[in-house]
Amino acid sequence: AGKTTTLNLIGGLDKPTSGRILIEGEDIARYNQDRLADYRRRKVGFVFQFFNLIPTLSAAENIEFALALNNHARDLHGRALELLSLVGLRERADHFPAQLSGGEQQRVAIARALANEPSVLLCDEPTGSLDYATGKLVLEVLERVNRELGTITAVITHNVAIAGMADRVIRLRSGEIVEVRRNERKASPEEVVW
Repeated sequence: AGKTTTLNLIGGLDKPTSGRILIEGEDIARYNQDRLADYRRRKVGFVFQFFNLIPTLSAAENIEFALALNNHARDLHGRALELLSLVGLRERADHFPAQLSGGEQQRVAIARALANEPSVLLCDEPTGSLDYATGKLVLEVLERVNRELGTITAVITHNVAIAGMADRVIRLRSGEIVEVRRNERKASPEEVVW
């Protein structure tokens, strides 16, 4: 349908063959590579279906690495612990990815994506490789990030049940937008069933 391509375009990972991508009134499709890198570094957090954690770094170190890449001069370890607390994993800070469940790894990946304090969090099938109960935990974290930090959270998914949590739902078919609708009442993560 073009879900991942759409996410990659919004995130500045891909360039469109035609058209524009307006973010805060600016067409990022016209950005050069340096400006795109700066846009991604300052504005966007990415969460993927497969967690992409560095296996030789602990949960906290994975986040500290992202903080260092984003030139955060403050206490890297302290900030990593804050982000792990946000996703409910402070007590797992010293564990390596292989010592964490899939849901814990995904929550670490979400914390890492928040390292640059992005205005938008782009999530590509964040529950796709998780069991039902663990997927619900990840949805709770995403809802909390949106509510507490005010981060715009875009979730790309084939799981239509998750759409009930959204303010706005955009359906794609064969690379075309076929529906845009607003939810009058957003479902809580607890209400989402699939």
